[in-house]
Amino acid sequence: MRKLCRQLRPILFFLISLVAVVPGPAAETADEFPVATAGYRYAFPRDHGTHDKFRTEWWYYTGQLTAKNGRQFGYQLTFFRRGMPRDQTKTLPSQWAVTQLYLAHFAISDLRTGRFHFAEKMSRAGLGKAGAERDRLHVWIDRWKAESPSAAPGTQILEAAEGNLAIHLTVSPEKPLVVHGNDSISRKGSVAASHYYSFTRLATTGKLTVDNESFDVTGTSWMDHEFGSADLAKDMVGWDWFSLQLDDQREIMLYRLRRTDGSADPASSGTIIERDGSGRHLLLGDFTLEPTSYWTSPTSHARYPQNWRLTIPSQQLSLEIIPLMAEQELTTTRSTQVTYWEGAVEARGTTQGQPIKGRGYMELTGYAERIPNKL
Repeated sequence: MRKLCRQLRPILFFLISLVAVVPGPAAETADEFPVATAGYRYAFPRDHGTHDKFRTEWWYYTGQLTAKNGRQFGYQLTFFRRGMPRDQTKTLPSQWAVTQLYLAHFAISDLRTGRFHFAEKMSRAGLGKAGAERDRLHVWIDRWKAESPSAAPGTQILEAAEGNLAIHLTVSPEKPLVVHGNDSISRKGSVAASHYYSFTRLATTGKLTVDNESFDVTGTSWMDHEFGSADLAKDMVGWDWFSLQLDDQREIMLYRLRRTDGSADPASSGTIIERDGSGRHLLLGDFTLEPTSYWTSPTSHARYPQNWRLTIPSQQLSLEIIPLMAEQELTTTRSTQVTYWEGAVEARGTTQGQPIKGRGYMELTGYAERIPNKL
């Protein structure tokens, strides 16, 4: 057993350094993992499940919730899957071979107290400890899960519990899902892409526990599902990602891929989702996104942009994006080994000259350290 642990340890330390990466170009991607290509034909519920032939995949839930007494929270529950090339696991006994690695992050932002809580997990597929089904939504690590039950296939159940934190939520689409990008691919670099879709407005009910106090909550969530096989390009250090749910029943997803010189990569893009659920693809030139203030983490000492100014001229839309609390940084030393900021935000501004508000989530990576970009 000690010999086996010595074999597994370097592999696990290697694995946990590379999961939280947006699929992007990398010349060293193993041949057995195909890249995302144009013309992919989605089929549901199949595509809610795992896509093991692709190297990297995640199921990403964020949302803002309100208790009956008015107390407000943000939450995040994310499951990552990373497929491992055969030549990196072939020396292990078959029952211990790490062909698929699963990791998860779970966070609650207590917006009244300003306290941020998070937990993390990591496990290999097999022996029932972690996994995902192929033909429907069901991904899990231990007792953390996201699942669309067969008895109610239009809904999704989210469960996670760690210490004095827990959620048990039911989310139901208020709009059809939207596919991001053009021709079924979302560009993440000059040549690479991923397959990426979202449920942008999910009615949410359930129970949330923080500091051993439980609350019945309602609210709105967002779900991303993305899969592909390449990693960030060598000249990229991270990304800034936004999901916004506006009070006029539109939604916005944007991501800005950052190069080493601080500029935005031309593949940066987004989607604006209309009231009827149709999506309109946005290129980098269709919007401007500028930081207007910064916050320095007392833990990692990373300097994160906090307030942002977003403009989309074609929509006559101008928004200020403001975090609901500054301290929403995850330091994932027991899973992905990546430090990043992910938290609840609000938006205020104008559209066609009229006031508008919104809420959502923001993710900022590559500020504490460069995101790993290859194996």
